Amino acid sequence: MRIAMIGAGYVGLVSGACLADFGHSVVCIDREPDKIASLNAGRMPIYEPGLEVLVAENVRQGRLAFRASMQEAVAEADAVFIAVGTPSRRGDGFADLSFVYAAAREIAGALSGFTVVVTKSTVPVGTGDEVERIIREANPEAEFAVASNPEFLREGAAIADFKRPDRIVVGTEEARAEAVMREVYRPLYLNQAPIMVTSRRTAELTKYAANAFLAAKITFINEIADLCEAVGADVQAVARGIGLDNRIGSKFLHAGPGYGGSCFPKDTLALVKTAQDAGTPLRLVETVVAVNDQRKRAMARKVIKACGGSVRGRTVALLGLTFKPNTDDMRDAPSLAIAAGLQDAGATVRAYDPEGMEQARILMPAVDYAENAYACAEGADALVIVTEWNAFRALDLDRLRQAMSSGGSAPVLIDLRNIYDPASAARHGFTYCGIGRTAESVARNGS
Repeated sequence: MRIAMIGAGYVGLVSGACLADFGHSVVCIDREPDKIASLNAGRMPIYEPGLEVLVAENVRQGRLAFRASMQEAVAEADAVFIAVGTPSRRGDGFADLSFVYAAAREIAGALSGFTVVVTKSTVPVGTGDEVERIIREANPEAEFAVASNPEFLREGAAIADFKRPDRIVVGTEEARAEAVMREVYRPLYLNQAPIMVTSRRTAELTKYAANAFLAAKITFINEIADLCEAVGADVQAVARGIGLDNRIGSKFLHAGPGYGGSCFPKDTLALVKTAQDAGTPLRLVETVVAVNDQRKRAMARKVIKACGGSVRGRTVALLGLTFKPNTDDMRDAPSLAIAAGLQDAGATVRAYDPEGMEQARILMPAVDYAENAYACAEGADALVIVTEWNAFRALDLDRLRQAMSSGGSAPVLIDLRNIYDPASAARHGFTYCGIGRTAESVARNGS
């Protein structure tokens, strides 16, 4: 099939490359000439494992191309996917749909023959109705249908998620549009990925509901972690105990410094605003948003407490800056609030991240950046693991301790991802502080 992908950002580029790998002919369109030039030169605008190789192979095979103009690609397409950004709107938190609507207007003028226009971007309920109205108003003669096809991609595992999805949600009530969408995803037949066809509005809401529920699971276990610290329990054992219940499941029950990234923060906020407008406020989701915001700020206070109540004049090293491993995404990352809180308290902050430092330098110019984990720890009074990159899971703890400033006492290791055993850290000469666990609670629970 011939597919036009409007937007060559995270969702558009990954989706376009994967669809091309299925054998479709895909053109990714983006209004940023520099991005198109970089892509045509083989340079990726984002870090995603396996993406560079996937793009290069499909460009070489002639199935994937990048252009700055959509006219020709849209005119020839069987399906046009809108995969532009929908950031939170400044001032009120609603999703900013200006890029979606601008794309719809431009698509309208280029349509030729029956075409399915698909909203791939995460959009509030009713956006598809407005996209349809815009296109019909701009081009009354156009033969088209608007469908919703939300993405469920995890940064760092997006290619695997696209090729082996839990489900494919298609929102349309028009038979011709459904037939086109089934053909788009026909290569996944052998993977037995279920295609769930719903109304357009149901598909739009499904994406927001899924992200809000996952955000709620993260926030729930984070609050349980605080309780564990207060009563001497082990949050990892608690998470295993409830995660083995099939009704709950183990995923997204890892205590940490709060969620961030491109989806959960803006999608939960947009869902809250949508529900308020509809007169059906989602109090649970409102609380999830508030608790998560407070938690990220509280992590700086946790570090300060672990350092004896003051970090003024001291150096704190942060390992990991991105909101999760295997991405360079710094959007709403907990490290932003942690670094700011420590600097406000008088600390010098030094940091290292395997992929995120280019973006971090823009957002946190006052932080000192190191070339590796050990250089980051050099002379530091405390070491904070903020993001659980694989490279941080097996660090030489003796080398780290020797690099750090002892100040006459054991250097402090604050493990905000619980990737180290407290007893092991203590044996290597660290004062250990984790999330929702102590050496005593871990010993009692056999973790």
